[in-house]
Amino acid sequence: MNALLPLPVLLPMLAAGVKIVVGPRHPVVQRGISVLVLSAVVVVGAVLLVTADRHGPQATQIGGWPAPVGITLIVDRLSGAMLTISAAVTLCVMIYAIAQDMADREPVTPLSVFHPTFLLLVSGVADSFLAGDLFNLFVGFEIMLTASYVLITLGGTPARIRAGMTYIMVALMSSMLFLVAIAVLYAATGTVNLAQLAERVRDLPGGVARIAEVMLLAAFGVKAAVFPLSMWLPDSYPTAPAPVTAVFAGLLTKIGIYGMLRTETLLFPGHGLRTPLLVFAFASMVVGVFGAMVQVDLNRLLSFTLVSHVGYMIFGLAMGTRSALGATLFYVLHHITIQTSLFLVAGLIERRGGSTSLRRLGGLARSSPLIGALFFIPAMNLGGIPPLSGFLGKLGLVDAGLVLGGPLVCALVATALLTSLLTLYSLVKAWNQVFWRAPRDAFPADEPAEDVPEEDAADWPVGTARLAPGMVGATIALIALSLAYTVAGGPLVRLTDRAADEMSQPARYIEKVRPAENGDTRWIVPG
Repeated sequence: MNALLPLPVLLPMLAAGVKIVVGPRHPVVQRGISVLVLSAVVVVGAVLLVTADRHGPQATQIGGWPAPVGITLIVDRLSGAMLTISAAVTLCVMIYAIAQDMADREPVTPLSVFHPTFLLLVSGVADSFLAGDLFNLFVGFEIMLTASYVLITLGGTPARIRAGMTYIMVALMSSMLFLVAIAVLYAATGTVNLAQLAERVRDLPGGVARIAEVMLLAAFGVKAAVFPLSMWLPDSYPTAPAPVTAVFAGLLTKIGIYGMLRTETLLFPGHGLRTPLLVFAFASMVVGVFGAMVQVDLNRLLSFTLVSHVGYMIFGLAMGTRSALGATLFYVLHHITIQTSLFLVAGLIERRGGSTSLRRLGGLARSSPLIGALFFIPAMNLGGIPPLSGFLGKLGLVDAGLVLGGPLVCALVATALLTSLLTLYSLVKAWNQVFWRAPRDAFPADEPAEDVPEEDAADWPVGTARLAPGMVGATIALIALSLAYTVAGGPLVRLTDRAADEMSQPARYIEKVRPAENGDTRWIVPG
């Protein structure tokens, strides 16, 4: 079973190389490779998750080199759940992108650039989840970010290049901070292996450990878009093509959350930074939801809701109790799926209505009732309407907060409830403008729609590109997955609770990567 661990990293990387060699000459083969490889990653991820859940963490040493010299890959319930859901989401996004490419009849650029780069992104994401040492985690991040630099500027329009430059500068700053944090920990402990670090960090002077912890949290906070490190996100994500925006918003920010969960529970337990994290959670919730309320573009509105809901995850991390960690993981899995599906629906809206501007859209409920339903369901889920999974995740976080108590935690509970209500208000307002409002009301007299023909303003809106069945089908599949979280809410909550137990008591995780021939449970620091 341990032989399966490298496959989620290697399969997409090898497939990307094959696709570059094949080129755009065989489009059917290219698309088939993408779907086949991503489907295999879903299956392998599910098998690894079930194995880790039944038998505990599973580890392998790449090339047979023992830890800490070799590269360790390890899967536990946390990484297995994140890997499986992420693989399912990226598969749906790839199917959506393939259908969109075929509908647009643009086979060359998507096949020769988008597909290999997307597969490299998936490989980096998988490596990040399975990494057993900090430097390999950094490598996974860089593989993912290098691919994202290409994807966010795909097409080379001025808006995408400008947004891409901002994204690249912020990502490089985060990566540099991450690398410096790794150097500090290596200088202080003589290792970057997570299991060794978990034991050696305990003996570090408090100031050194705290500096390393703050640097790691800052690096992950940029990637997770935690306020005030999130100001780049609303200007960067909405400019990319719909599949790229969807996978960035739904998945890439959660890599940062994963890094926080892994390092805070394994390396720095004890909740020493609970108060600052609660403050950042509060700021993310408030700034994100208030920003969403005033947006006039659907993609920017969804980007701000992303920032606000990252606040929920930081809230659970800050509390650090078993119930809070379980609710946080449940909410992360829910949010990956919901946020991705909402951005895919935004792509459908743009194709059907010709824009994502809330001022220019209207009447889509009549011309595209299916898209209206596809937007309404995940919007209600994100807003926390019972009994959907968004409600279950928020209920778990609120319950954990009330059990923990304290003035600041209770204030965060109230803020979380208010944020949920305002999120619902923002999304319902957007739904009314896009789907329910009469088309004539969508073009104010003081803002003439010069780029829209006059006859379109007078009739029900029709976009410039048709909706391919594969685009709609992939979106429906993601929404169905989010609804499955509700149907299977009990087993999923129990799984995330078991993952929280494992995070709270990481002895088995640590033991799994300890070399069998090394009897010293603490290892000797080199030099």
